[in-house]
Amino acid sequence: MVLNGRSPAALGEAARELADRTCAADAGAADRVHTAAFDVTDAAAVAAGIASVEERVGPLDVLVNNAGMQLRAPLLEFTDSDWHRILDTNLTSAFLVGREAARRMTGRGHGKIIDICSLQSEVVRPGIAPYVAAKGALKMLTKGMCADWGPYGVQVNGLGPGDVDTELTRPLVDDEEFSSWVRRRTPAGRWGTTDDLVGGVLFLASPAADFVSGQVLYVDGGMTSVL
Repeated sequence: MVLNGRSPAALGEAARELADRTCAADAGAADRVHTAAFDVTDAAAVAAGIASVEERVGPLDVLVNNAGMQLRAPLLEFTDSDWHRILDTNLTSAFLVGREAARRMTGRGHGKIIDICSLQSEVVRPGIAPYVAAKGALKMLTKGMCADWGPYGVQVNGLGPGDVDTELTRPLVDDEEFSSWVRRRTPAGRWGTTDDLVGGVLFLASPAADFVSGQVLYVDGGMTSVL
């Protein structure tokens, strides 16, 4: 397993935490957690980073495109620079890293790419239009990757989290009025957790999904299914 981020220090901390959580069940897990610090919005850094990963760790069989950020503001007040930050982080990064990984996967005749889409790949609320634009485009990029790379044995799918309690959503979780609305609006009656997403990722990364491609699996407590 290889963790990516821009900060070597933060990556090291995340790797240690992951190793500590898994070592209880697998004593050798710590030796299989690696890091690769590079900016996924920089094409040259991506190319060098993926090459380094394959040289140090081995062939990349599964890629999870999980870079994301959010900026909330009325659309009339949204700046050009913030628009480009949202698109570069949430959309362009998946294209750059996905393309570089697929160059190797297609040559080997197998691979799995999982793009972390969103409930907002389908629906929208005021104040997040640029994020929604990026996540909606990521859904279609996932389908485009499937069309281009499927004939070479690469399955590309998306995972669409609903309202999940994370660092990114913490201001909304702490807003009791908004949290109450989420709980009422979601058939499951609660916010999601990151643990809720694990099963979907494992399925899409596994041989069980060898004939699944171009799909987005929404893990949203049922929110996209109801009015």
